[in-house]
Amino acid sequence: MKVDASRIEVIAPNFKRRWSGVSSTVVRLVPLQAREIGIASAGPRLPGDVPRLNLWQVLTLDRRPRVWHARRNIEMLAGLALRNLLRKRLKLMFTSAAQRKHSAYTRWLIRRMDRVVATSARSAAFLRVPHVVLHHGIDTATFAPPDDRAALRRRLGLDPDAVILGCFGRQRPQKGTDLFVDAMIALLPERPGVQAIIMGGITSQFEGFVREQKAKVTAAGLSDRIRFLPEDHGFSIAPWFQAIDLYVAPQRHEGFGLTPLESMACGTPVVATTAGAFEELVVHEGTGLIVPAGDPQALQSAIARALDHPEDRARWAAACAPHVAQTFRIEAEAAALNAIYRELLAG
Repeated sequence: MKVDASRIEVIAPNFKRRWSGVSSTVVRLVPLQAREIGIASAGPRLPGDVPRLNLWQVLTLDRRPRVWHARRNIEMLAGLALRNLLRKRLKLMFTSAAQRKHSAYTRWLIRRMDRVVATSARSAAFLRVPHVVLHHGIDTATFAPPDDRAALRRRLGLDPDAVILGCFGRQRPQKGTDLFVDAMIALLPERPGVQAIIMGGITSQFEGFVREQKAKVTAAGLSDRIRFLPEDHGFSIAPWFQAIDLYVAPQRHEGFGLTPLESMACGTPVVATTAGAFEELVVHEGTGLIVPAGDPQALQSAIARALDHPEDRARWAAACAPHVAQTFRIEAEAAALNAIYRELLAG
């Protein structure tokens, strides 16, 4: 949705062509924020309902004050170029999700921002500049418990009577896809009513890795119960969270990690590792279980407990959606960001 640049006060660029968690954040937040402030994104492959500026509009912005909200290094660099080379009157803001020591280059960029936001306490620990912590939120209208799970499963081609686990997101070692596959191969033979779904993007770099996982499943004779489904590009992922009984987030490493929130908002409990912000999102023994990242045995044991104790799953499931609605609504995130933009514009 193209907009009149003269009415835009905030630009939230999304310069990455491949769909990512950052892309999802921008796509979900900007239309909501636009109800209260003049905001647009800029970049390739944006859905039609996202207010956006094209490159020419960005380069020819008039010199009224605006906020440039970057979430990647390339976007911080672009904001600096627009401000310092093209003399645009921009206040620069950066949201950091990384949970690792920043490179010297990234630290250099961050020091030149006017405001910095961290998406979790863990990511904040790696920042060396003043910052605030603001968790991501979820659209609880889209991500909500289903009215009829059995009917939804039939529509998606899933077994209405099975206990179904899901593991969604990019398929690569960092995301722990192999840990989930290994756990399913170990646990499913003794649990005939259980099935698993793996779904997510595969880049050329990890095609061999995914082939190895599929080969393991085939060798175990479980291809009909551990299914690798085509990627859902993020615009209609909610039904898959609504259809499953347990979501597993087996990541070795993560930035923030929205999928446990998406799952819980749909009323589906979670087994997650200590990667990303998962410990700040999932209530251990309240909405699921947390296990140490990179510990295959701990992950397998937690999944086994969840499978073998349906009363625990039911208790966690009942708490999931209220937990997200109370603490992680996207409307609260949007309002908090808009408040920061207004402070910057007034400064």
